Amino acid sequence: MNQNEKTPVPGVGGDVYTPYEERTGNESIVYFTRDLSAEGLRKLYRRVCGQISGKVAVKLHTGEKYGPNIIPTEWVENLIRTELPGASIVETNTFYEGDRYTTELHRETLKVNGWTFCPVDITDSTGTASLPVRGGKWFTEMSVGKTLPDYDSLVVLTHFKGHTMGGFGGSNKNIGIGCADGRIGKAMIHSREGKDAQGDEEMWDIAEEELMERISESTKATIDYFGKKTAFLNVMRNMSVDCDCAGCLAEQVVTPNVGILASLDIVALDQACIDLVFALNEKDGAALRERIITRHGLRQLSYMQELGMGNRKYLLLDTDHEDRRIQPSDAVEGVKPFKELPIVAERRRKAMEAQEAQA
Repeated sequence: MNQNEKTPVPGVGGDVYTPYEERTGNESIVYFTRDLSAEGLRKLYRRVCGQISGKVAVKLHTGEKYGPNIIPTEWVENLIRTELPGASIVETNTFYEGDRYTTELHRETLKVNGWTFCPVDITDSTGTASLPVRGGKWFTEMSVGKTLPDYDSLVVLTHFKGHTMGGFGGSNKNIGIGCADGRIGKAMIHSREGKDAQGDEEMWDIAEEELMERISESTKATIDYFGKKTAFLNVMRNMSVDCDCAGCLAEQVVTPNVGILASLDIVALDQACIDLVFALNEKDGAALRERIITRHGLRQLSYMQELGMGNRKYLLLDTDHEDRRIQPSDAVEGVKPFKELPIVAERRRKAMEAQEAQA
């Protein structure tokens, strides 16, 4: 692990929600649509794709086998074939033992989940590369998949949801954990010893504010590398309090579906999604808010701003109504209680049967 000479001290406040009027800095633009569909995704992508060119990587969470909550593969296929022909999905192997721990297992899982319509580059399958972390206090560099720097542009397509350790998984977690390679980079983030220690408590001995800061520094290494050739989209659908890493073992969803958001500012985008969650009524937002607060997940946002990665203030523009500026409360007005679709229930059933067969 590459650390600065002085022992860093984590920040505080990851369990405190900061109201909009108490935030500092400039305002970025965040686009919003209620249209949770392939067309809605394409519409939002077109608002932020101006600098995307050359060899394009699409970073998303492809999920464990039969993952019930991942972004629908048909939406992503439609986006890539119409807007990003020639692009590749990029992923890395996992730090934990599971369906994506090795490249061989990962390839099998990709097929099961339907990620077969375009190239999928498991970027750490052939080794690692190092990217500098500028201005960090935990790292001076981050270990990522070897082939990640081969791309010219990065489209970050994120299923926004909760997370067991991070509180929430937005664009920051998608890159910070998802681009770090499975053996070195992820160990640097999760383990104080900076090594893979399967079955050992030390494998996950970093949490709360320190974990959020490490994730954010990892993200900074990647987005600094791609510069302006980045675009960020968060899909607020099927938002379990658990990450897609949990597959069908994730807690069943109780948070209503909200919509899709996009921005050129990663901080503003993740902050806007958090604000929408906090704007939900007491019942609908309780479980996800509790997960975010108890894990001190909001430190992701304040630390990203401290690192100069973007703004926590933003203009939320409703693309369904001629880019009218709206408030988070407007965006979640009238949302319907979550109802699990039959296809999601079927994926959950298949996964449970597969696990029972292996037992």
